[in-house]
Amino acid sequence: MNTFPMTIHGADKLRDELNYLKSVRRPEIVAAIAEAREHGDLKENAEYHAAREEQGFCEGRIQEIEGKLGNAQIIDITKIPNNHKVIFGVTVTLLNIDTDEEVAYQIVGDDEADIKQNRISVNSPIARALIGKEVDSEVEVKTPGGVVEYEILAVEHK
Repeated sequence: MNTFPMTIHGADKLRDELNYLKSVRRPEIVAAIAEAREHGDLKENAEYHAAREEQGFCEGRIQEIEGKLGNAQIIDITKIPNNHKVIFGVTVTLLNIDTDEEVAYQIVGDDEADIKQNRISVNSPIARALIGKEVDSEVEVKTPGGVVEYEILAVEHK
């Protein structure tokens, strides 16, 4: 079975969602099904069918999260010595050599990626180009708009 990397933050978010689904959402759906059953004929009972469908989605998501957590290799970047190399979980500060713009990204698992929060997937082109490189290195990243050159300014374990 393949494991995949996940930050502590990502695992905590999945555990929170799992807890919500099991302790709040699942009982709400069971109650909705029971209430819809009281309305009589189940063949033409839209509330009953909608609640059953919602139950299927909820149970599917619970299984999906349990599977992800079961296959996750949870990495606490704060426990790994910082040797100024880009690895999974670090926050890397880059300088775009052409535009002189600075940007910082945390390299995270696929499920955790959120560009609005500057969290990029370890499988993204930019992360793949950065992994293994050191501070002060220059890196070329192939993007849909062409090649972008970055200088790695900092690597933080936070």
